[in-house]
Amino acid sequence: MANERVDVTRIRSGRSAWSPANGWPGVVLLAATYVYFLIFAQFGFLKRLGELGLEDAQLKPVMGAMAVGGILMSLGAPRARFWTCPKCRVQTGLLGCAVMAAMTLLTLTPMLAMAVAAGIGLSLGLLTVTLVANLPHWIGTRRPLMKIALGTGLGYAACNVPWLFDAGARGIAWVALGVCLLATAVANRAPMLPVEDAALETGTVPFGLGLGWFTALVWLDSAAFFIIQNSPELKAGTWQGDMHLWRTGALHLVGTLTAGLLLARGRVRTCLGLAFGFLAGSCWLLGTPGGIAGAALLYPVGVSLYSVALVACPAYLIMSRGWDERGRRAGLLYAVAGWTGSALGIGMGQNLHAVPMAFVAAAAVLFVVPWVWRLSPGGRRQAIAVALVCAVAWGLQRQLPQAAPASAETTVEAGRRVYIAEGCIHCHSQYVRPGTRDVAMWGPVRPLAEVKAEEPPLIGNRRQGPDLSQVGSRRSVLWLRLHTMDPRAVSARSIMPGYGYLWARGDGRGEELVAYLASLTSAEAGEHYAAVTAAWKPSDEDFDVTRRDEDGERLFTEHCGTCHLAGGQARGMGRSMAGGGFKRMPPNLFGDAWFRIAPGLTESQERVAVGRVVKYGLPGTDMPGLEYLPDGEVEAIADWVTRKRSETLAGRAAASR
Repeated sequence: MANERVDVTRIRSGRSAWSPANGWPGVVLLAATYVYFLIFAQFGFLKRLGELGLEDAQLKPVMGAMAVGGILMSLGAPRARFWTCPKCRVQTGLLGCAVMAAMTLLTLTPMLAMAVAAGIGLSLGLLTVTLVANLPHWIGTRRPLMKIALGTGLGYAACNVPWLFDAGARGIAWVALGVCLLATAVANRAPMLPVEDAALETGTVPFGLGLGWFTALVWLDSAAFFIIQNSPELKAGTWQGDMHLWRTGALHLVGTLTAGLLLARGRVRTCLGLAFGFLAGSCWLLGTPGGIAGAALLYPVGVSLYSVALVACPAYLIMSRGWDERGRRAGLLYAVAGWTGSALGIGMGQNLHAVPMAFVAAAAVLFVVPWVWRLSPGGRRQAIAVALVCAVAWGLQRQLPQAAPASAETTVEAGRRVYIAEGCIHCHSQYVRPGTRDVAMWGPVRPLAEVKAEEPPLIGNRRQGPDLSQVGSRRSVLWLRLHTMDPRAVSARSIMPGYGYLWARGDGRGEELVAYLASLTSAEAGEHYAAVTAAWKPSDEDFDVTRRDEDGERLFTEHCGTCHLAGGQARGMGRSMAGGGFKRMPPNLFGDAWFRIAPGLTESQERVAVGRVVKYGLPGTDMPGLEYLPDGEVEAIADWVTRKRSETLAGRAAASR
């Protein structure tokens, strides 16, 4: 090994029949494969399982089925002596991936989810091994390593486009389906360029050493990804929000192109060594207070560097004798480093919630020892001296007093983590904009400095639902619980997804989320809402227009009939879901003899009083306001209720004579 060196990859640069677009089908196929694997197999599929309420205990066998399918196909496909057409295999793998994406649009039972996961693993195993082993036929002979880097970078960058990253599980499935069908068409129409095996002068990276390097890198990557994905604070500082996503996509593209330049110059060890350094640094920063900003920069670059090499090495840079051996080694590399290394990394993240620095140091041996062995005697002495200094510094650091353990997490703090983890910031803001209609609907205003001082700030990405900065002042705990479980049971027009699975899991996350939402209030809220309610008074002319243009009975049934009886049964589920949990049972507005709005009011005054209740609710009860409704619809409800009550009372009076 001491005499080994990495030669610059040289491939004959003759022009082909597909010139000048020589090799672009390979770029498209690589980008499509990465998009499917990253945004669907690793992300969208798990989102879909979460929507279906599969618990953690059910997720493990499902994801295990995907890994088993990937390993079996990675090892078996290159050794199969039948159906040897590479183009046919690639198209079959792509179509299999498309079918599995389409299957997730259905309602999946745990057993069907396992079958779909196994299908994803089998399809990806067939696709990746066949594509990489025969990549020279698609990527061409002109700057192949840079085109590998470009295809990889485009795949990563596409996955970080905000509208795709933040899409729902069904949207991601449709995108994955479309990408696979597009790539299938490209593979069908693109000719397989003739490339003789003798034309490939590959580098001299030993296969065993490369296998160890890539296993360590995938292990670190998967562990760091799992830790970030399952920590709301880390997730918010890395890939939540449009700014973070655009930055991460740009870093991936820069990292992949850098890897292409290094590999094209024969710097395989340098490329993988840098990848290890970036990933090791990000793992260390993830466990350091305030280190998330640095980890967010290092992690995507490290992943991009090794991802390009993971494609390029089996195709061009690992020693092999012929196409058959190249395929078998690609299959073994992806089975061990790809699927097994990923499973081990996820297991480390699940069990330890951190990457131990002892593991990072052990992995570093794989990269440092071959480098030290190739140095001159003087260089070896310098490297050993540096290692000794680092060991002494680490030992001294261990002797320093450690920070006191953090205090136990409160229910509200845990609920804040659930709020972040469930992506509530994508639709709800927590910032009332001064001088706007926000103040009347959702105020009072909080100082911007106070909002920005939070870790992390939850101002929100966009506002598709109401602002929640004072929601604890406007909604009761019961209402928050019911609305979170089944939004349309209490808000007929709500577009919010239900989060009933937070209660179904039995781990307390649902109640933690409600506790956090109920805590979003302030001392000024009561006085503010009293003033806003008293100031709301539409004119009689507005009521006259409303009576002509709006259907008050329909609006009452839609918005108020979820809890209030109106001579019959409530329309919605709110009353039955709440059971006996109401602070005071919602009255039958036209039948309960005890119910009075206020004594001595004229019909016009009563109409205004009803409108205020509809608009802003009743403090101290479970009655919410409908602040989001236009005043015209509020007035229509108030007008209909007032007239209906007058008719009912007049009828009773006549019957009693």
